[in-house]
Amino acid sequence: MDLEWRSPRAPDPRDRELGQLRRMVVLLWACTMALAVMWVWDRFAHPPGAGDVVPPPPPATDAPAAPRPVDPAPPLPDGEQRAVELFRRASRSVVFITTQRRELNPWTLTERSVAEGTGSGFLWDAAGRVITNYHVIRGASAAEVVLSNHRRFAASLVGVSPDHDLAVLAIDPAGEELQPLPMGASKDLAVGQAVYAIGNPFGLDQTLTTGIVSALGRRIDGPGDRPIEDVIQTDAAINPGNSGGPLLDSAGRLIGVNTSIYSPSGASAGIGFAIPVDTVNRVVPGLIARGRYAPPDLGVKTDDRIGRILLRRQGVAGVLVLEVAEGSPAARAGLKPTRRRGDGAVIVGDVILAIDGASVTSSAELASALETKTAGQTVALRVWRAGNVLEIEVVLGS
Repeated sequence: MDLEWRSPRAPDPRDRELGQLRRMVVLLWACTMALAVMWVWDRFAHPPGAGDVVPPPPPATDAPAAPRPVDPAPPLPDGEQRAVELFRRASRSVVFITTQRRELNPWTLTERSVAEGTGSGFLWDAAGRVITNYHVIRGASAAEVVLSNHRRFAASLVGVSPDHDLAVLAIDPAGEELQPLPMGASKDLAVGQAVYAIGNPFGLDQTLTTGIVSALGRRIDGPGDRPIEDVIQTDAAINPGNSGGPLLDSAGRLIGVNTSIYSPSGASAGIGFAIPVDTVNRVVPGLIARGRYAPPDLGVKTDDRIGRILLRRQGVAGVLVLEVAEGSPAARAGLKPTRRRGDGAVIVGDVILAIDGASVTSSAELASALETKTAGQTVALRVWRAGNVLEIEVVLGS
């Protein structure tokens, strides 16, 4: 049987449209499934949590528009209560000091008073004497003292000691009952004990800051020609304006006068310094009595530069006595000055090595050692004389 050769049938346009429709349905189904898978994955991988933005609940329309009731305050802990009581008592003795200076008007050639600066201070006694730093009133032509009750008094200058950065002012209390601070001692301080500073930093009066004794026996540069010895270091915040204010122990006793800070920025960096009260108690009576501080007198003349030259061959480290004042404590004790022989050769005098066991190697150290003594006190000098070491007792003069 012969096979019949048949030609192919021409394509039907309806078949082509049906195929396109099938492809669109498949594509739409695939996109829907992909979106469903992505949603399911997101819900399982990132469940809702605190980071989701949750719309706030609608406000309660029936909440009353009134302040909340105040919970009763519990009693303050003992440490906080002591600090509160300390400030309440001591702040009445702390004063705010403002200074003025005279300035010449170049146009009218008349003088006028302009504000110079501010600082702190405290009442020394009930007679109206006020202690502050020398640098607070340095260069001022007038000063005003403001008490804790905001009463203002013109102050007069009683005395200053630039070497100790201390000054005494006086006010007329005019019937005001003044309360001086109780006196403490700095020789008994220990590193780590609590301290409190009250003052007027940046003009903000009656400010209390707290801290500890960070170190003892520091030496700082003062406004005088000599460094200030035995300074207290504290981390209680001390800022510009605190100068002259008191540093107190936990009993509210005066233990120092806040004087300076170490800070690259000019504000408190946790390193403040206070003049020890033992120094204050030694210097202030002289300022009140004479207007200046006169340390005990030994009656010798020294010069470190000349001393180093003359002692170079002796191999001695100490303070060379160049001259001994006639009738002085040194002369009565028999100290020998440096002198020249008839042929011009120099005969080296006594070299002071120590006072009461404390070594001295410069005129500044000798002066600092004498400042810790009082007139009429007998001290033991260790002296090098022509190769021998002697112990000589000297009664200090005034």
